[in-house]
Amino acid sequence: MSGFLTHPLLRGVRIGTPDWFAAQRAMIGVKPAVKRCYDRWYGELLDDADSVPESARSGVMVELGSGSSYLKTLRPEIVSSDVEPGVADMVIDGRRLPFPDASVRALMLTHVFHHIPDVRLFLREAVRVLLPGGVISMVDCTHTPFARFFFSRIHPEPYEAGAREWSFPEGNTMLDSNQALTWIVFCRDRERFSSEFPQLRMERMAYLPWLGYLLSGGVNLRSLVPRFAAPLAAAADALARPLDPLFAIHWHIRIRKAEGSPGR
Repeated sequence: MSGFLTHPLLRGVRIGTPDWFAAQRAMIGVKPAVKRCYDRWYGELLDDADSVPESARSGVMVELGSGSSYLKTLRPEIVSSDVEPGVADMVIDGRRLPFPDASVRALMLTHVFHHIPDVRLFLREAVRVLLPGGVISMVDCTHTPFARFFFSRIHPEPYEAGAREWSFPEGNTMLDSNQALTWIVFCRDRERFSSEFPQLRMERMAYLPWLGYLLSGGVNLRSLVPRFAAPLAAAADALARPLDPLFAIHWHIRIRKAEGSPGR
């Protein structure tokens, strides 16, 4: 990644390496407006994990695609994972989860669902490993008019809203993805999702604050606002909330495995 807008901490660092993830974590730490967004996102994931019934509390909490995440520092018992070795507790492919049936309390994903080459396989595995009442909790890309423009024209990863399948060709780069996948699976193909996975119930799909994140440059770009103005991000997001259906770029999704549901 190169160019004037690229944050200096990421210049010359190969995407997906341990150095890349370390640089992203460092950048989040020096950009208060971005850190505020991640704190909010991780708070949503942890609240979801804590919403499971008492019978599921003994299950393990798993973060997929940990990469540059600091979620584990907030809840050390979380098992962090990534497809890249050397950056988390375990190397895990979301299509093949190395956990026994009905042993997981929560599967947590931040900007990860759209990187799974076949999310149908992931959802099957989620049904298998989640305890009844357990959750899939994620933050991912929306399908608002601005999100469609931003992710298809400006962001480097693909945004293929017209894709007919819930999968994409698997390659060897972190840019392999379809950022429209949450919209495709849980909105456009909602009836198919409900039919194929009756054990999984969509409980929440809500827009997340977006203006402060954009002005901050996100996790890869230079900030468009000085650090001293970062505390104003919360006020800006509150004022922009009525525009969420037009401009929001992230949403929080919670899916729960039905209590009393079989393991498969």
